[in-house]
Amino acid sequence: MTTVSKIGNWMSKWFTLLVILWAAVNYFLPQTSLWIAPNTSYLLGIILFGMGLTLSKEDFARILKQPVPVILGTVAHYLIMPTVAWLLCLLFHLTGPTAVGVILVGSCPSGTSSSVMAYLAKGDVALDVSIEALSTLLAPIMLPLMLKVYAGQYVAIPTTQLFLSTLRIVVVPIILGVVVHTLFSKQTAKVNQVLPLVSQVAILAIIGAVFAANHDDLFTAQTALVIPVVILHNLSGYGLGYLFSHLIRLKQPQRKAITFEVGMQDSSLGATLAMKYFVPAAAIPSTLFSIWHNISGSVLSSWWRQHTTETVSEMLDEDHEKQSAPVHN
Repeated sequence: MTTVSKIGNWMSKWFTLLVILWAAVNYFLPQTSLWIAPNTSYLLGIILFGMGLTLSKEDFARILKQPVPVILGTVAHYLIMPTVAWLLCLLFHLTGPTAVGVILVGSCPSGTSSSVMAYLAKGDVALDVSIEALSTLLAPIMLPLMLKVYAGQYVAIPTTQLFLSTLRIVVVPIILGVVVHTLFSKQTAKVNQVLPLVSQVAILAIIGAVFAANHDDLFTAQTALVIPVVILHNLSGYGLGYLFSHLIRLKQPQRKAITFEVGMQDSSLGATLAMKYFVPAAAIPSTLFSIWHNISGSVLSSWWRQHTTETVSEMLDEDHEKQSAPVHN
């Protein structure tokens, strides 16, 4: 188990580089992962089952005890990212599968790596995990709805099928993971050490499958526009997420959490649904987003970590001291 944990930690450290290298391998040698393409939904189910294993009753209790930041962060995510995606499609004159792919990744729930970035940035990880869980559980409703509103002008949106697929691929594995964690908490504590490695391998496999399926269409005039769109989409999410959390007067650790929760998407889900319900080219924005948001998230979390003067615990201690202090009339 220690060896597996070390491999997982090594992969976490070099994950962005591994994603780029693996994408390049599958671009030049598409047969490497082409066979995985029909099975990406199973890989995503494994990732989300692992997410469920890391959640406990306390995580959901925290949502009920302090619902306002969690609800507002989730609303910000589903309000900002699909709208920015749609505006960028208009600005760059994107149409067809490319536009659908950009809006699809913008309509996905928060990315699973956002909690890692929040931790590295000394943000409020508990808030981050809560928003991630809530936005993911709402995905079967919000994702088809956002696609219908913003992408219905480009292609017909199979709303019912998307709802059922997202429910099956996303919510069911998470609930199963939570149930297993609740019933076998001691055993899952050991399994959780392996989960980062399993999730990373599964994400790499999905990215490899998308690159293999699109190796003929990755560098066309239309898809070349996707790169600046993806970068602007992600950075706009960070900027607007931070601005939103500032306007509602959250503390700095909470602002960091919401920044990552708004700006980072579950691009693996986007790629999986694009491959299943649209054409393979619609999965390109999700794949490029996966590469870019890991790069930008790492840079931002590193910068924040170096410039942070207060940690979450210090702020909680400060709040406790204020509450414990005698009241002078």
